[in-house]
Amino acid sequence: MENIIGREDELALLSKIEKSEDAELIAVYGRRRVGKTFLIRNAFKKQLVFEFSGIHHASLVQQLENFSDTLSKASGSLPLAKPASWIQAFKMLTDYLTPLIKKQKKVVFFDEFPWINTPRSGFLPAFENFWNIWASKQKNLVVVICGSAASWMIQKVINNRGGLHNRVTRKIRLLPFTVGETAVFLTSRKIKLDKYQVLQLYMVMGGIPQYLKEIEKGESATQAIDRICFTKDGLLYEEFKNLYHSLFDNARYHIDVIRVLARNKTGLTRGEIIEKCKLTSGGGVTQLLEELTESGFITPYIPFDRSVKESIYKMTDEYSLFYIKFIENSKSIGQGSWIRFSAGVSWKSWSGYAFESICMKHTPQLKKALGIENVYSETSIWHHKPKKGEQGAQIDLLIDRQDQCINICEMKFSVNEFEITKGYAKELESKLNVFRDRTKTRKTLFLTLVTTYGIRNSNSYTGLVQNEITMDALFSNH
Repeated sequence: MENIIGREDELALLSKIEKSEDAELIAVYGRRRVGKTFLIRNAFKKQLVFEFSGIHHASLVQQLENFSDTLSKASGSLPLAKPASWIQAFKMLTDYLTPLIKKQKKVVFFDEFPWINTPRSGFLPAFENFWNIWASKQKNLVVVICGSAASWMIQKVINNRGGLHNRVTRKIRLLPFTVGETAVFLTSRKIKLDKYQVLQLYMVMGGIPQYLKEIEKGESATQAIDRICFTKDGLLYEEFKNLYHSLFDNARYHIDVIRVLARNKTGLTRGEIIEKCKLTSGGGVTQLLEELTESGFITPYIPFDRSVKESIYKMTDEYSLFYIKFIENSKSIGQGSWIRFSAGVSWKSWSGYAFESICMKHTPQLKKALGIENVYSETSIWHHKPKKGEQGAQIDLLIDRQDQCINICEMKFSVNEFEITKGYAKELESKLNVFRDRTKTRKTLFLTLVTTYGIRNSNSYTGLVQNEITMDALFSNH
């Protein structure tokens, strides 16, 4: 087995499945290039007896030809005749599996499952029939279905109202690596970079293993970003369109939402997204937002003291934000591009937002650094849009604790130690006052500053800043 970084919970579940005395149907989903196929192949390396992957935009005839070729290779027999239908294809698969599962647990793996289900192909009903009539009765059989189109997997498989209703025995949503897992992954590939450099890479690529594999030994974060993002052969130079069009049938609308959220860093409500993207209100918008959320591109945050209906959507995919901000309309390509950008104003606003977004994804790590990982808490955001004569305020992360305290978190990305100016200190005091006044909370407020290298002049503001956290906390894996 190749070394699997992180994924402890997933591996524990897959190990449990391996020992299960029942037939198992596992649905695995997560965005493109996050490592789903790698996880299944390596976790079930010894038990895997059949792996079939759908072909994007292929016809029914092509998918069936691919199936018979794959089954021929798996069985080691002469080329099998192409099945006339998916019902027949599953009959062939049943005949192949029957002797193999008599004594030992075996695994069948359908990768890119949504792509196999071409229009009017009859694939899904045939698969339902295969599982319900035969496979679900085989105690030594594990069937894994996997797809990058997360929303399709949830709607058509996990929440299926037909033949697969309540049939999925386990589901795994595979998320990108955390910052800590990213550091471990790079180290496993003999890449030695300090935490600041790893954080820079994460701000551009997120924790997507396939992107991180592009980084080479002996190059700095800046060199890697230059080569991977700003040269015509770099993986991330044109990944954006491929990414969305491979996941969504009408990707234009998804990309519109992503672009609008990239321009509105404080986030937007559902209504504001509809207005800015000129969408028609209805179920289609709900599905669109669910698809982007389940695929990990956007995240809904419930504002403090508000309901789910008032959620604020933010873009949380690092690569998409970076692409729109720097790669897409860049006249600068090739060596030195990223260094030139790094000296500009746009770099400062982007780095601040990207760091904030990463901190919000790593609240468990921040809670651990604060020593409150065992205290029940809820994380949220809070904005107050002022009326005339009022003071406004925006809090991008607050941790509302059951022990009658709230951590008001401010995230500041800085190349060196962060310095609190008198103006910024005044702004922070105002923010705390507005929050207390508008929410009427009686809880104790702890102003918490999360920075890269710490605060240079924290002694001057000991009464204001109650907690300091550096980027080191983000690298914790437990």
